[in-house]
Amino acid sequence: MLNRLAPSRPRRAYVVITALFVMSSAASAQYLKHPDPRIPRTADGKPNLTAPAPRLPDGKPDLQGLWNAADGRFLTNIAKRAGFDAPFQPWAAAAFKERQDNDGRDRPAGRCLPHTVPTAMMVPNYPWKVVQTPGLTIILFENFTQYRQIFTDGRDFPAERAPTWFGYSVGKWDGDTFVVDVVGFNDKGWLDDGGHPRSEAMHVTERWRRRDFGHMDIEFTFDDPKAYTKPWSVTIPFVLLPDTDIIENVCENEKDVEHIFFGGVKPK
Repeated sequence: MLNRLAPSRPRRAYVVITALFVMSSAASAQYLKHPDPRIPRTADGKPNLTAPAPRLPDGKPDLQGLWNAADGRFLTNIAKRAGFDAPFQPWAAAAFKERQDNDGRDRPAGRCLPHTVPTAMMVPNYPWKVVQTPGLTIILFENFTQYRQIFTDGRDFPAERAPTWFGYSVGKWDGDTFVVDVVGFNDKGWLDDGGHPRSEAMHVTERWRRRDFGHMDIEFTFDDPKAYTKPWSVTIPFVLLPDTDIIENVCENEKDVEHIFFGGVKPK
């Protein structure tokens, strides 16, 4: 279960760890085996991930299931992997360069601090579970055993709110697209392990679209005038993990990535 021990990793170790993730991905998806009778299957009994997307009794797309990043490429540099450089304000450009130059040494998750939006959804082999109820959509993250609440009962953002790692989320439907607005972040989180910063002014808009049973795309738009000169967007693909479930994952400071993968010797 090596792949479930390291919540975040430096870029120098990323190739090694990514290889381990790839080799162990099938095993991790089968860690808790529980055939789900709601999953459509092919003639040989395998999950049919290209079947039509399911719908709720009210006709809206059913987003529920266990989801994982299709690959880990967005985690290292969310903008560059989408094919462009983020439109930084000068201070944010300097902060990002420093974090790139030191291989993300001070990234929050490397110190057992929370991931955030969208990093918590991008960590390979650490899936997240969507639970839809009337008025509330819940995301349960295996990584660090964390959660998000997306309120869909028509409420607005709280007038008084303390800055948080995951912010405050409200959602609504635009046809078959689930639109989520998130505000109220602290300025401590990174948008990715590569070090894209944010300020407390960050407003994230997510547009979720389940393309078929096993594939979902989420477009993230980042609007933070204190950190960036204009809003910018990336679309990240996610895949369904069938017939399994999340497990408890606790971050322990003494079990950092260097000790796990390099026996206490930091990579050169």
